[in-house]
Amino acid sequence: MRTLRTICAVALLLAVAAPLPAQAPARKKRVLFVGQSKGFQHDSISYAMGTIWKLGQETKLWDTYLRTDSQLITKKKLQGNAKNLDYFDVVAFYTTGELDMDDSQKADLLAFVREEGKGFLGIHSATDSFYKWPEYGEMIGGYFDQHPWNTFEAPLVVEDAEFPGMSALPRAFTMKDEIYQAKEFSRDRVRALLTLDAAKLDLNNPRVHRTDKDFAVVWARNYGKGRVIYNGLGHVEAVWDRPDIQKMVIEHMKWLLGMVPGDATPRPKPAAQ
Repeated sequence: MRTLRTICAVALLLAVAAPLPAQAPARKKRVLFVGQSKGFQHDSISYAMGTIWKLGQETKLWDTYLRTDSQLITKKKLQGNAKNLDYFDVVAFYTTGELDMDDSQKADLLAFVREEGKGFLGIHSATDSFYKWPEYGEMIGGYFDQHPWNTFEAPLVVEDAEFPGMSALPRAFTMKDEIYQAKEFSRDRVRALLTLDAAKLDLNNPRVHRTDKDFAVVWARNYGKGRVIYNGLGHVEAVWDRPDIQKMVIEHMKWLLGMVPGDATPRPKPAAQ
């Protein structure tokens, strides 16, 4: 009996001391970056693509697949080892014009975000894309409507410092960049994160069309089950080299990937602005 007790005790000690089965590491996230120009050519597209790729490698949070076409934006099985939307967690657009996407591809992209709960990042001229596809404009939150001040020392104000990434920026600062004016933009469906300080703008410029003086630059929105960010910055390559902008982009990507929480509930323009 004593021998049996000894054997049981030893077995219990071995069981307690045995290492737990190793858990499989979490799958690295995947971002599909489409940089395609079917209209105005932006030299900074390549720079933005390289920066997003670099940040993913440095943080070890995501891999970026760089494309200058929209072939992979589909749920259909593609030839060879080509990936489709099922493979990715976020789609990023730095684009212009009407891309070569058929109706099934457009429906698949909307479903990727709205029904599957994935992320979409639109950069700078992404709002200068797909004017003939109103559902795209509704998803991204607006369309390009001139850049009245061209490239200038833009007076910027962080409107929501609590949203992921926005605390990396000064609350108010100037930065040389080309900032778009948005049409079909409404705070009823998006949450503005970064805006122009209208009090420091030339509002007599004939290309200023917004009578409400509301010039949002970066915004976020919930789109069905998914998440959308429009980042209007990045026309000037030097913007991408700023450490604070890079920190903002990393945290934005984490939110788009569902890795951190962030409140994208629409809200009106603050009375102070």
